[in-house]
Amino acid sequence: MSTGTIVAATRSRETIRKDYPNYKVIVLNDDFNTFEHVANCLLKYIPNMTPDRAWELTNQVHFEGQALVWVGPLEQAELYHQQLKGEGLTMAPLEPA
Repeated sequence: MSTGTIVAATRSRETIRKDYPNYKVIVLNDDFNTFEHVANCLLKYIPNMTPDRAWELTNQVHFEGQALVWVGPLEQAELYHQQLKGEGLTMAPLEPA
């Protein structure tokens, strides 16, 4: 009979932290909002938006059909999405980044 070492499994008490997922705020193209209105809304509601970036994104919405205007935590994404939608912009549903 051979003797061997017995190894008992132990449970790890280590806590694994996961970051909350980020969400995308996407503006869609439509036939009724003007370039100026879209750019002004982006400047008004999206943090750290510059006039040049707002116009870049507005052109992207028009020529490519959509633009990703903000990415971040769900609660903030919901707020910006609701504000832009409230101004009449056509919005894609929020989705994880």
